[in-house]
Amino acid sequence: MIIAGLMTGTSADGLDLVLAEFLPDPTVGSDLVGADPTTLTVRVLAERETSFDEGLHADILRLLEPADMPLSLVSSVDGRLGRFSAEALAELCRDTAVTPDLVVSHGQTVRHDITDGQVTATLQLGQPAFIAEALGTPVLSDVRSRDVAAGGQGAPLVGLLDSLLLGDVETPTAVLNLGGIANITVITPGQDPIAFDTGPANALIDILARRITGGAGTCDRDGALAAEGRVDHDLLAALLTEPYYRQEPPKSTGKELFHAAYLDEFLDAHPHLGEHDQIATVTALTARTIAEAACRYDVTTVIASGGGTRNPELMRRLGEELGENVELTSTDAALGLPEGSKEALLMALIGWLSWHGLDGTEPSLTGAAGPRIAGRFTPGATPLHLPEPLHRRPTRLRLAD
Repeated sequence: MIIAGLMTGTSADGLDLVLAEFLPDPTVGSDLVGADPTTLTVRVLAERETSFDEGLHADILRLLEPADMPLSLVSSVDGRLGRFSAEALAELCRDTAVTPDLVVSHGQTVRHDITDGQVTATLQLGQPAFIAEALGTPVLSDVRSRDVAAGGQGAPLVGLLDSLLLGDVETPTAVLNLGGIANITVITPGQDPIAFDTGPANALIDILARRITGGAGTCDRDGALAAEGRVDHDLLAALLTEPYYRQEPPKSTGKELFHAAYLDEFLDAHPHLGEHDQIATVTALTARTIAEAACRYDVTTVIASGGGTRNPELMRRLGEELGENVELTSTDAALGLPEGSKEALLMALIGWLSWHGLDGTEPSLTGAAGPRIAGRFTPGATPLHLPEPLHRRPTRLRLAD
């Protein structure tokens, strides 16, 4: 089964696309009906990152600010992002001559509302009907809401992929994603895996990068801006007083908390700092909060992915914060999975699970009352015909060349 996974994360800089072929465990034959594979093999056929056009990017960033926005903007972004996703995927399919059996579109999270640690609502935009219409292929979307309805955080969902890829580990291992928000999955021998957002990854860094470059840059490319500054330890200490860092998992967060006005409250109290010292300090904040979260579980290895891995200054500081007894590596090196493809592959995996009637969430990862089948289907050009449900999830995911 070939599944297209589409992901746009909290950095909101573009769309990640993966075309992946899922193959059942050969020990149970090629017919999935009535067979429960213990190992699921996946082959990444193609991957691509497509940047948003300037107008769409700007409007998404507007929606990620905590201020009230007109409903017309929400509706406009929902439709434009849906059409953008359809066009980007259609182009990838033409270029590769690959036609997916299913598309999974995460969409852009524009709200993730939390009250007293409980997620009350989550909203992703990017109308899936445009994808179904353009490709004639069924689309799975809205993959977080069912977990939220069951009392879960709805995030991070990537812990399931991490667990299936790593399998049994000999020592506690953390799998880290550095998007706008940082999240980790901690896998410890003999224990259920846990996953949670640690705090900002690129969210605050990107705000300052846009300011320093006058809007010409959307991120601190190669960490060059932070490398020019010095960490202000008074500002860092103030930023570390944020209560979220001390909350116990399961927990999740987003740009509803870590936004420009939030950051400015701290910067206004330290008016003597130059712009490069500011961005150096928030880069250090990301490294410190991730390291403290990981070391709380005595991890010996951190496997990183996401756009933040392309920032050598952030990675350098993270390595220093983790210390010489913790190995810092990447999904490319440790798993053979390109760092930019991981979350799009997660979407494809969730699609395979939902298509076969299997749960795509886990209580130990999100805090929900129980595992739940994720998402809702939009039919393609023909009526939707699901296969006979399987009875249990695979326990391993194997990456094939």
